[in-house]
Amino acid sequence: MSQERGAPASVVPLEELSSWPEELCRRELPSMVPRLLSMYRHSDSWMEHIQILKILVEMFLPHMNHLTLEQNFFSPVLPKTVKLFDDMMYELTSQARGLSSQNLEIQTTLRNILETMVQLLGALTGCVQHICATQESIILENIHSLPSSVLHVIKSTFVHCKNSESVYSGRLHLVSDLLQALFKEAYSLQKQLMELLDMVSMDPLVDENVDILNMVTVIHSLLEICSVISSMDHAFHANTWKFIIKQSLKHQSVIKSQLKHKEIITSLCEDILLSFHSCVQLAEQMTESDAQDNADYRLFQKTLKLCRFFANSLLHYTKEFLPFLSDSCCTLHQLYLQIHSKFPPSLYAVRISKAQQEEIAGAFLLTLDPLITQLLTFQPFVQVVLDSRLELPCELQFPQCLLLVVIMDKLPAQPEDVQTLWCTESQASETTTRVSLLRAIFYSFEQCSGELSLPVHLQGVRSQGQAEGAITLYQHVCVHLCAFIASFHPSLFPELDAALLNAVLSASMITSLLAVDAWCFVARYGSAELCAHHVTIVAHLIKSCPGECYQLTNLSILFRRLFFFMAPPQQVEFIQKFPPKEAENLPLWQCISFQALPAELRKQTAHEVSGVGTAQCKKWLRGTRTLGELESLNTVLSALLAVCQSATEALDIGQQTAVVEVGSQLWSFLNVKLVTGQPYVQQTFNLLLPLLGFFIQTLDPQLICQVVTLQTSLLRLEPPDHVRLAVLDFVSSLGKLFIPQAIQVILS
Repeated sequence: MSQERGAPASVVPLEELSSWPEELCRRELPSMVPRLLSMYRHSDSWMEHIQILKILVEMFLPHMNHLTLEQNFFSPVLPKTVKLFDDMMYELTSQARGLSSQNLEIQTTLRNILETMVQLLGALTGCVQHICATQESIILENIHSLPSSVLHVIKSTFVHCKNSESVYSGRLHLVSDLLQALFKEAYSLQKQLMELLDMVSMDPLVDENVDILNMVTVIHSLLEICSVISSMDHAFHANTWKFIIKQSLKHQSVIKSQLKHKEIITSLCEDILLSFHSCVQLAEQMTESDAQDNADYRLFQKTLKLCRFFANSLLHYTKEFLPFLSDSCCTLHQLYLQIHSKFPPSLYAVRISKAQQEEIAGAFLLTLDPLITQLLTFQPFVQVVLDSRLELPCELQFPQCLLLVVIMDKLPAQPEDVQTLWCTESQASETTTRVSLLRAIFYSFEQCSGELSLPVHLQGVRSQGQAEGAITLYQHVCVHLCAFIASFHPSLFPELDAALLNAVLSASMITSLLAVDAWCFVARYGSAELCAHHVTIVAHLIKSCPGECYQLTNLSILFRRLFFFMAPPQQVEFIQKFPPKEAENLPLWQCISFQALPAELRKQTAHEVSGVGTAQCKKWLRGTRTLGELESLNTVLSALLAVCQSATEALDIGQQTAVVEVGSQLWSFLNVKLVTGQPYVQQTFNLLLPLLGFFIQTLDPQLICQVVTLQTSLLRLEPPDHVRLAVLDFVSSLGKLFIPQAIQVILS
């Protein structure tokens, strides 16, 4: 009778309440729920707490007005529930240290706590299931205590399970069954909660800030759970991420300004790196074992699929929230570099088979490629990649170079303003400067000394469906750089000229050669007038050099190569601008191969250079012959040598005789002391030897013997290498030359 009249909860035992029929629960709801809530708040027994909670959820929650659930049920119940769970977790962790098979009391206590926690999670699951079953569209504000409380409990559960090995100190097997049940219950609860959250719609009538804050809190709580479960259950981890991305995009219009995008991007990038490293490690293991184990290969494919999923998630999120990712560009940049530093052909990559390389590249790396395309137009990303203060460790220099080449390949398809953004320098502040893409490429290329020296090899460009053989880094950068230059916007030519010249003048020989190759491509690709213009500029730069230096050497190489690309009409104009018969132009003509000129021009210029050259030598011989004048004399000798090397046939007998005569007279002033002690004299010595070597068949045998004698004396004193090489070249020119015995006796 008491049950039919609805006796007070303080009178009716909880066990009897559990058996009340549905109609009675509905009728007694107004009186019973407050009393049960009061008991729940004041009870000191964990078991009683759980019993009351289960009665509230199972018997009375289904009959409550869903519009007042937050106020009448969730707000009064859930904070106490969370505290109860935290207290149990604290007690569990505190007593776990004493767990042993001998201590049955602690073992029983811990198992009871775990069983109670499983029941608590079950009650929360009931709350979530009720909401899902009774509402088609959910306003988050109406249940805002539920998601936050559930997520707190779920995270705490997963953290405990993750740390269980250390928490239970080798006695895990005594409670492993209940820990497994606890994990499964939390797993189920989260899946149910995500189903609920998927039904949430943002109510425009509810205070916008509160509703937004609630959803943002939910998303970031799930993000924290992701970091906990990443190593526990890969599928569950991926599904959680999938839900985070989905909800972020679903409510994008209202939460985009409140989301902590940097945290999301950072976590996603960390998970990408972790899964990628796992994938590479598995590939390495398969390579080292030399056996294709089916289980290992399946795990490899599963991990690779996870990599691809994370990459697609990042791509999707970045596409939708790009304007809010300014402070995430550094993370995205580092992600690209870190991945490519651990993948062949990086020197820091592990050894994996070609088949696995292709699988990873096709399934994962290609997925990341569109990410760079998305970021091309984003100025903060440009600033990060081209920051003049960017300092990278050795292992990231090669990936940076590859990234810059990828960007270079993508720019031709971009509008002019995007190309300008990448290809021009900019100073955002006193401390922040952005270099141009071309300067960055040359600098990054220069840092890859190890990759250039070995060298590493990359896959060649595909042509007509066929992949070319492996090519060196130098070839890779050079080919893509030239292709980029071919598509360069005319408005950016000044930037191109400045970058090429800066690289040509680099102290790094390999960087200078790359710039020279690129400049020669410009000369061939452009008009004859453009080529002539560049030759003229370089000629003026050479003439303005104050003396011997590596910059002059680099410019001379460039000048010599560019001259080959000049059309005959422009060559005639050049001769008119820089007449070879004028001594002041000999610094230019010493750099030129006369083979670049047509026969008539070759003969004319060779005559003029030899004429002014021999005249300058005679002038020096008639003068004071000081060491200070040797620099200009060496320039004259170098020009004469250039004529002999590339246009000897253009000289008549008289001109050849004149060259031999001045060469013989200059040689008479050389001695061992001067050559060993004066660098300029060493250069004179190095120039005279090949000059005389060209006319070895017509030289006076006595002069030849003098030359050989001086060389012999020098070699005893261990001269510099360049002197030894000059001696070696001269000796090779002697061939089977016969020197009369009488002269040999006189000299000996």
